[in-house]
Amino acid sequence: MASGPLVAAPLRDTAGSLAPSQTIRPQARGGADALPQPVAAETQADLAAAASLVSSDTLRPRARPGATLAAAVSTAGPATPIGLYPALRPAARPAGMAVARTAQVSPAPSAPLRQGRGASLHNPNENGGQVIPAAVVRPAPGIGAGVTGTRGAVCGVPGIMGETLSPIAARVGGCGIANPVKITSVNGVRLSQAATMDCDTARALNAWVQRGLKPAFGATNGGVTGLQIAGSYVCRTRNHRAGAKISEHGRGRAVDISGIQFANGAKLSILRDYKGRQGSPIRAAHRAACGIFGTTLGPGSDGMHEDHLHFDTARHRNGAYCR
Repeated sequence: MASGPLVAAPLRDTAGSLAPSQTIRPQARGGADALPQPVAAETQADLAAAASLVSSDTLRPRARPGATLAAAVSTAGPATPIGLYPALRPAARPAGMAVARTAQVSPAPSAPLRQGRGASLHNPNENGGQVIPAAVVRPAPGIGAGVTGTRGAVCGVPGIMGETLSPIAARVGGCGIANPVKITSVNGVRLSQAATMDCDTARALNAWVQRGLKPAFGATNGGVTGLQIAGSYVCRTRNHRAGAKISEHGRGRAVDISGIQFANGAKLSILRDYKGRQGSPIRAAHRAACGIFGTTLGPGSDGMHEDHLHFDTARHRNGAYCR
């Protein structure tokens, strides 16, 4: 037990001899000595040395394999805009593919329309579809076909004035006009009322006025200037008799004339003057119509035409029928 203090004493002496006379902690500088010039210079030198160490090659990592390629890419010229970079444009389709897509959207050619007698309308997209017959009254090819409402010269003759009409159909079989015209004057002679007929009848009337009526009267009363029209197209039977055949009036092929007018205002009546003193030129004009028209009827023919001249363009097997 007496040895304990003896051992501790030498240790204490040894530690005391080794301890510094001052504490190793740096003492705080006074306010005036906070940034002495030697310390600032020393600090700048230290910073320069540190910067040299940072920029030294010894601090750079070793280049990886392929670094040369990476450097070449990084040092390439100005970047090309993406919109103009060729590799980003879509490749053109093969020529064959473009033709195929065009063919898919091309409309199928329409089947040509067949024309002619008995033509019918059908749906070309359906085989065996329902056939729709064409209209019974069809415009005939040629004059006036498909053209309506035209005013002025009609039927291809400058002297025939009037207008073209739409096809006329009727509930009664046999009536109607495929290419009707409404005539107002022929060869300079005015009609008292517009007369509806077909162009064959209009041309016949024009020819009769030129070659029969005007020559028959000449300059009498200043010349013929007008015709009193008693009838033209009307769907009825012959002489209005029940059960009789359809009259040529119902086909647009007939015209009835009941009087003649002149430039000086004079008038002649078929009923009053046909058989009178002034009837000679009327009868001559009547006779001149035979052949121009297919049928000519007047006073004394059948008791049904005492007050008018009936002209029509019906064709008879044995030639014109004139009474």
